Amino acid sequence: MQTPSLSSSGSLGSSNSLNSISSPVVVLTGASSGIGHATALAFARQGAQLVLAARGAEALEKVAAECRLLDADALAVPTDVTDAGAMRALADAAIGRYGRIDVWINNVGIGAVGAFDATPIEAHQQIIATNLVGHMNGAHAVLPHFRKRGRGTLINMISVGGWTVTPYTVAYTTSKFGLRGFSEALRAELGSLPEVHVCEVYPIAVDTPGLLHGANYSGKRLRPPPPVLDPRRVANALVALSRAPRDVTAIGSVALPARLAHAVMPKLTSRLIVWMTDRALDRADPAPVTNGNLFEPSRVHTIDGGYRTLATRAVPVVAVAVAGTAALALLWALRPRKAPRRDDDFYRSTYRTDH
Repeated sequence: MQTPSLSSSGSLGSSNSLNSISSPVVVLTGASSGIGHATALAFARQGAQLVLAARGAEALEKVAAECRLLDADALAVPTDVTDAGAMRALADAAIGRYGRIDVWINNVGIGAVGAFDATPIEAHQQIIATNLVGHMNGAHAVLPHFRKRGRGTLINMISVGGWTVTPYTVAYTTSKFGLRGFSEALRAELGSLPEVHVCEVYPIAVDTPGLLHGANYSGKRLRPPPPVLDPRRVANALVALSRAPRDVTAIGSVALPARLAHAVMPKLTSRLIVWMTDRALDRADPAPVTNGNLFEPSRVHTIDGGYRTLATRAVPVVAVAVAGTAALALLWALRPRKAPRRDDDFYRSTYRTDH
């Protein structure tokens, strides 16, 4: 078992009271870059008490230091979410430091791009272990505490990919579909605890360094499909969700249309996504094959990936395509249907006699 090492820096004598309801205790995984980094700073600005987790100790401590500059108390706990024992130790560290956990955010996410059979099976397994089992490890570590207190909010960062398939990222899609089922089943199981919340968050593509440090077996330089979100927008949504929990939160203009289109016309939606992806890969520059951050900590720790400016010109095309598919799906769902013939009408028409 990997035992997290605790950063002892940070001021316990800050202006935020450790027992203040207005200063929630938030545990956040995947905190060293992207959405996690932005979320840590967003909670710090609100005076939260933070327990930050990621694999890379040095990068994690830098984020914690940024939070302290915002006058928030932050504890850095290097943790591998695939290690259930380490996740239990993360929960223990938070409770030992602050006496409670109010919000637990499962934010870690990794991926690999490439044809399914051209991607090493070890890569697929690592993605499932991180994205799906890692979230389960987090929930398993914190739920006994939530049950004991009778309250708490668990937030599972998923993706619009939990509703619509993404070609050439089979394991990633599998993990996100699995997270949706896991969250729904867990919420149903906890129905007798009205103050314990299980929240699902579904952003569209976000402008993070995820593709820069992700695994790439496609041989092509990758960019996220536009439109892409500012990570800070997702971070602010997580802060709002911690205050007013809700079951499902979709973020981004095409999130709901994409979900509707796939629900009503899954085959057409999948074909459209594959067509768009194939065209993008055909035009992309060559890139080396790499395992990225699957088996070691990320090397890029910025919040932004730098894709928003590059994607601006392509936004109308993608938005129109998704919106058009959603409109077709809605029209199909609302189409007039013939009333089914009643059994007695069928009987009379088939077996009519003169009696």
